[in-house]
Amino acid sequence: MEGIAVYGGSFSPPHRAHAMVAAHLLEAGLVAEVWLVPVYHHAFEGQQDKSLAPFAQRVRWCEALARDVGPGVRVCTVESTLPVPSYSIDTLRHLREAHPKHSFRLVVGADVVPQLPRWHDWAAIVQGFSPILVGRDGHDVAEIPVGLTWAGRSFPDVSSTEIRARLAAGADVADLVTPGGAALLGTGLGAG
Repeated sequence: MEGIAVYGGSFSPPHRAHAMVAAHLLEAGLVAEVWLVPVYHHAFEGQQDKSLAPFAQRVRWCEALARDVGPGVRVCTVESTLPVPSYSIDTLRHLREAHPKHSFRLVVGADVVPQLPRWHDWAAIVQGFSPILVGRDGHDVAEIPVGLTWAGRSFPDVSSTEIRARLAAGADVADLVTPGGAALLGTGLGAG
């Protein structure tokens, strides 16, 4: 069996680009499944517009996105069971131990490439979890960092911040979210 993509994020709320990434990883045969892993507590929560909607609400939004994308995408709530702070390497190691028959691959976006050398135990992530790099419009990567597999394309620069701003202004967000997400966004968006 091919690997499982661990696609983490705040998902506050998830958007069309998240869905596009998940679908592409499956269609391109890079992984057999994509597990959406909402963070339980964001390291920058309360700063840099990183206020999060309640975890249970973000899980429901991710479940709606998974249904919209289709088979092969599911939600994993493991971060809610791990000690805080939970670094990516901790989550990946926990998943590998809990599911020894699977191999896991971390999904990283081009927007975080400059930060990767500062991630907790980044070398161990590269060595043990074969990261997949997905492009994001407006975030050029001149060279694929050693140890990462290029997903083969870039995705629209959609942000949860923009969705929250539009909702706060009473504007439509249907072009930024999947149909299931649009149906749920009126409930429990929270501050931020």
